[in-house]
Amino acid sequence: MLEIHPSYPALASVAEKYPTHRGSLFQTYNDILLAQQWRDVQVIDLGQCKRGALQGKKPRTAADADLLLHIVPCSLAESISLAWIQDVFAALVNPPSIYLAVVSDDSSIVYYKLSSGIVKPSI
Repeated sequence: MLEIHPSYPALASVAEKYPTHRGSLFQTYNDILLAQQWRDVQVIDLGQCKRGALQGKKPRTAADADLLLHIVPCSLAESISLAWIQDVFAALVNPPSIYLAVVSDDSSIVYYKLSSGIVKPSI
């Protein structure tokens, strides 16, 4: 029934290519676009990781509003390894960080910011 939702056309090519991950992609896309009001949101095909991801910019009121950020949706039931995370960074051409969107069965989403390498936290 996702196909009848107004946001589905933006997700269709990737959602149909990777049907096991389309639920988490759909939930994350709608959360980022509608609830969190990110701008310039686009769906990207992470072919070597066999899933879709999102990129976009936070609302203009955010401190880092001009940065292009990447979000990789996954299900809480998935097993994730360090090798898989390295593949995601490589597929996205090594951004400084990515957001991992972990979607649970009740549609809640928790975002984890992952950085490439060791990064000193801001004080």
